[in-house]
Amino acid sequence: MRLPCFLQMAIAGGMAFYGNPAAFPQGWPEYGHDPQHTTISSRGAQTPEVTRWSTPVDLAPQYDGSDLYIHYGSPVITPGNTLILPVKTGATDSFQVEARAAGNYGALLWTLVTDYSVPPHDWFPICGVTLCSNGPTVVVPAAGGTILARTAPDSNDGTTARLAFYGIDNYDSDPDTCNAAIHICTPISSDALGNLYFGYVSTGAALPGFPDGIPSGLARISTTGVGSFVSAAEMSGDGSMSKVATNCAAAFSNDGTTLYVVVDNISPFANGGFGQGYLCALDSTTLARKSSVFLEDPRSIGAACVTDDSSATPTVGPDGDVYYGVLEADLGSNNFRGWLLHFSSDLSTTKLAGAFGWDDTPSVVPASAVPSYSGPSSYLLLTKYNNYAGIGSGDGVNRLALVDPNTPFTDPVSGAAAMNPFITVKGVTPDPDWVDEYPNAVREWCINSAAVDPANHCALVNSEDGHLYRWDFTKATDAPGQLSPGLYLAPATGEAYTPTVVGPDGAVYAINNARLFSTTTVALFQPTVAATSEMLSLTYHCAAPDVTYSVETSFDLTNWTTAGVDQGSGDVGQNISASIILGGETQRFMRLRVTTP
Repeated sequence: MRLPCFLQMAIAGGMAFYGNPAAFPQGWPEYGHDPQHTTISSRGAQTPEVTRWSTPVDLAPQYDGSDLYIHYGSPVITPGNTLILPVKTGATDSFQVEARAAGNYGALLWTLVTDYSVPPHDWFPICGVTLCSNGPTVVVPAAGGTILARTAPDSNDGTTARLAFYGIDNYDSDPDTCNAAIHICTPISSDALGNLYFGYVSTGAALPGFPDGIPSGLARISTTGVGSFVSAAEMSGDGSMSKVATNCAAAFSNDGTTLYVVVDNISPFANGGFGQGYLCALDSTTLARKSSVFLEDPRSIGAACVTDDSSATPTVGPDGDVYYGVLEADLGSNNFRGWLLHFSSDLSTTKLAGAFGWDDTPSVVPASAVPSYSGPSSYLLLTKYNNYAGIGSGDGVNRLALVDPNTPFTDPVSGAAAMNPFITVKGVTPDPDWVDEYPNAVREWCINSAAVDPANHCALVNSEDGHLYRWDFTKATDAPGQLSPGLYLAPATGEAYTPTVVGPDGAVYAINNARLFSTTTVALFQPTVAATSEMLSLTYHCAAPDVTYSVETSFDLTNWTTAGVDQGSGDVGQNISASIILGGETQRFMRLRVTTP
């Protein structure tokens, strides 16, 4: 059903930049960076060496032992380097959105309190904000299926208006009834024109203007302020489908004409649960169904499993192919790794699947970013590749993988043909819960999804061991130097997967243990040799008060000795020079080692 409802605020139109993530402004405007969810950074990333600043994303985290079963919303970043972050403020609900000056140690610019309330759930779902791709507007989930649109995100002078896809007059006439009946259940997506889309669940209760209620489904608010919606049953062509999959952000074809979203038959107001579903292709303007495909286990053993505990969303490749992660049909038979399903753009052809996918939004890695790759694909996919200890044949050797979407190999766990993992990287830290039984078990990677930096042939990846790493694509599987030394963020915490993000200045952002961390490279200026004083000198930038800077020297690049620690006053923001007196040696090397608590 499509119902035009003229709303009180129109969002300005703009130019389209479909199909080319690099054409977007230097920032991170939405979940997965762009409407295709490629997570390809349009800016080269700094190597995470020091925490520039951090801030809580949850003021009342609810731990289960040392675990956090919550999906935190992705930060978004404006071209002006303002980071905008949803923050959970209560134990079981309540949110505010904070805007922080990313380049000024996270100084708070403004706060917007939203009355958004999450739907019933098992793992805590995402509160997902977005920036309209075409203009300076922040869009925030709010109560009753409404959204708050705030202008001037880089300023504390913005204004805020509430929008309702079923008519703001209808909402205003009885907000309590609307708030009880409708809850947004996905991040808000913006296409390249600035049209907005989100999934919602509904009790079906009578609402002002809708005596028969509104069915659960997908809402759209156009750039001209026109609201429309379509039910899950209409999107799939199957009357048993009840809602959009929780946490599933809509994705778009490269030309912007088609919208991809997943629907399922999980009861909208049940806690958790598993079900079946469809990947649906809709006309992005009218929401009319173009096609849909039932999600099946690639081993032809029945329906794949969809769960509200997942935060998987569709990714659209540069060739138009569509990817979405599910659980296996018979749970545990693939070690609870699930599958990364793979379809043609019109969903008519089912293609080679990946051997992991259940709670993962795959990242697109251009083949040019992987120098050793010479296969048939123009891009690879970065996915988690965990092998959970204690489940089936799982040994706890949890990895990330660059999988080739068009080259098969025989998966050793399932025996099925799956995407070939061209390069993998194992987690770093032994898992204390499993190493006695599985001596090679390591902590899981904690990403959904990874930020890809093609210019520097790498990705930025977060681990449950509390560290942030840079994965170098120029290195072979488990080769020395494949991972940068991990930057410590927080104590190891088991948690639902979180995204990594790159800002317009190249700073890298990761969420760990209920905090967001802004990380950068230590500014290191060109070393110089002073011939008259026979000294080798370098200058570095003191970025944080709790960081140790050790200057080391070597004659052979193998044996290093410490020449000085925390030289200068150590004031944050200061450029510090360090020098080594040269003797009669023919060569001398100097480096800076940065450590955090």
